[in-house]
Amino acid sequence: MEILINSQRQPTLAQLRAFAAVADHLHFRDAAAAIGTSQPALSGAVAALEEVLGVQLVERTTRRVLLTAAGERLAVRAHAVLDAVGSLMEEAEAVRAPFTGALRLGVIPTVAPYLLPTVLRLVHDRYPNLDLQVHEEQTASLVEGLTAGRLDLLLLAVPLGVPSLTELPLFDEDFVLVMPEGHRLAGRGDIPREVLRDLDLLLLEEGHCLRDQALDICREAGRSEGAPMTTSAAGLSTLVQLVAGGLGLTLLPRTAVRVETGRSGHLATGYFQEPAPSRRIALVMRGGAARAEEFEEFASALRGALRGLPVRIVGEAQP
Repeated sequence: MEILINSQRQPTLAQLRAFAAVADHLHFRDAAAAIGTSQPALSGAVAALEEVLGVQLVERTTRRVLLTAAGERLAVRAHAVLDAVGSLMEEAEAVRAPFTGALRLGVIPTVAPYLLPTVLRLVHDRYPNLDLQVHEEQTASLVEGLTAGRLDLLLLAVPLGVPSLTELPLFDEDFVLVMPEGHRLAGRGDIPREVLRDLDLLLLEEGHCLRDQALDICREAGRSEGAPMTTSAAGLSTLVQLVAGGLGLTLLPRTAVRVETGRSGHLATGYFQEPAPSRRIALVMRGGAARAEEFEEFASALRGALRGLPVRIVGEAQP
């Protein structure tokens, strides 16, 4: 049997809901009560649906209602459509509710190992319905992913200088000089930046923002552009092991010091005199992001969760 549908009109949800109720109850009064409408309105909706579909769906008698053969077939479809619409509305409700569904967070390698435990604990404790998905990549890849919509939020060093992105600053952290034990600068808390002019420094390979930050610090200290620097490490763990082996010194962000230096008993640290070289860490989102209010709240909660780390929370007075 071929069913012809009026091409100028489509069934409405109200019509489908009325017909599904009649199919369930086989009684107009009971069906009307089930969906909270009047019996005449229900009957009119079913009649309108029959007109749109071009087929009779029910047989009406004075005592009962029967589905036609077409009505039995199309009742299954009507229920499927209404179920799908219900699922759509539930999903929309979940999207509207903050801190539910997926959050694709991009993190740079020089932040991930040291801040993620705090981030994950915050999400677990405060936002249990949030599906946090972490992607560790270098800065350029993360920015591309955010602007393309592959990622929702970034956790990395700023400023990025990208006008289309909005930065939500979290904290500033000092850089610490890491050196082999017994070095002349070991244990000092008043190291002048100028010492960076002549030290044998080890840096991360190109592509890491921490390498660029370290080079900027050295230039500000007056280090010659031609001064030798060994670049032979893809990650901070390898870099620190090279220092422990006596191949040079390096700069670590303060949040990484305890984790990385704790792996070797042959390392020492030294701290710069104020103002120490530092970097700023922030959450970054697309300008005008649909979840902007949610991300701003998340940034505020994260600032509070990070207070136990050796950092200076942005916006808070320092002792």
